[in-house]
Amino acid sequence: MSSRRAVTGGGAGGAAATRGDAMDDLRARAEGLFPGGVNSPVRAFGAVGRPPLVLAAGAGPRVRDADGRWYLDYIGSWGPAILGHAHPAVVEAVRAAALDGFALGATGPREVELGELVRAAMPSLERLRFTSSGTEAAMSAVRLARGATGRDLVVKFSGGYHGHSDGLLVEAGSGVATLAIPGSAGVPAAIASATIVVPYNDPDAVAAAFAAHPGRIAAVIVEPVAANAGVLPPAPGFLERLRAITMADGALLVFDEVITGFRVGPGGAQGRFGIRPDLTVLGKIVGGGMPVGAYGGRADLMGLVAPAGPVYQAGTLSGHPLAMAAGAATLRLLTPDRYDALEAAGARLEAGLRAAAAAAGTPVGITRVGSLLTVFFRSGAPATAEEAFAADRAAYARFFGAMLDAGVLLAPSPFEAWFLSLAHGEGELDETAAAAAAAFAAVEAGR
Repeated sequence: MSSRRAVTGGGAGGAAATRGDAMDDLRARAEGLFPGGVNSPVRAFGAVGRPPLVLAAGAGPRVRDADGRWYLDYIGSWGPAILGHAHPAVVEAVRAAALDGFALGATGPREVELGELVRAAMPSLERLRFTSSGTEAAMSAVRLARGATGRDLVVKFSGGYHGHSDGLLVEAGSGVATLAIPGSAGVPAAIASATIVVPYNDPDAVAAAFAAHPGRIAAVIVEPVAANAGVLPPAPGFLERLRAITMADGALLVFDEVITGFRVGPGGAQGRFGIRPDLTVLGKIVGGGMPVGAYGGRADLMGLVAPAGPVYQAGTLSGHPLAMAAGAATLRLLTPDRYDALEAAGARLEAGLRAAAAAAGTPVGITRVGSLLTVFFRSGAPATAEEAFAADRAAYARFFGAMLDAGVLLAPSPFEAWFLSLAHGEGELDETAAAAAAAFAAVEAGR
């Protein structure tokens, strides 16, 4: 049976063929096992006042919960499901890889194959190293930047998320050029103090940080399209200024393309905006939905990574053959015409949402880059995380609940991206816009 089977009982309501108490039971059991009942905080629904879903299956643009109800899905496994869920070519690639055995403890042909596909699409990655997660990849890229430059400080941007390693899980200090403070319990202040946090889309703040710490900054790490405070497109000239500032000081520019890589174009954000970073961090789509990360860049920099050089990084399951197979199968299907289709789908959805909000009289700011999109409940689109975080969270919670009840699943946070896939056709996009019209009306009724 095809993994992209027809979804019976789908449609706007996502009615289930069978209903039961399976989800309540699984939630209760999960709460007794995992902190907060989840294995990643983003899966909790506390910010929107709902119990977390337990999702059992996905097919194409939809997912099914443990009670049998189907939803039109815009979480997309938080980005990797760009082809839709359980695409037959990806499933078959993973099946074939599994028949050859799992991790074999040595370099395998699928690692080489996927590495060549990545480098062909992103020429700035002259050499690369696979990891098991984006967190590992970002942590390793920062270590490499420090090892290459002999400097300790790193600049990141408020609202930017680069995994949960101690040095990057930090918050802004009292001024734009000051050192950061811990963003989590358990992060030592001494480690946080090696990071400087500045506002996104503010190149002058970056310049001020470099002026305050001349010759001490190893790297600037940035999501070229911020997507962890909602989608924040780079302002004209912002990325160019980052490239110029880092080059002038001898620091490295690191693009965290865990979300944007192979999402906003075949060459990621660096290809879309024409900026060549020194190092790049990848994840999500590059593994086709399997656990994966990668970092890479200039050959001279990557030549410093063990065993070729003195910067140590390792991983027992790095380059896992199932992840490599899923990633290669996914990238082969992402041809230029498919990106054109994703761009058109994003534009259609954006237009439908704008029309629905206008009809309800709901002020929103909608930001979009390709198939990444966020609806902010505020007047006008934000440019910084600070502006994004000022959006009306209660309004989003009402909107989320109304959409969920209509069978449309959004991120359970007002500050996450919507992820479109190639499985979202015109019918699904129009279904979403129709649900949004009623949801915006529910927001206004609740004010």
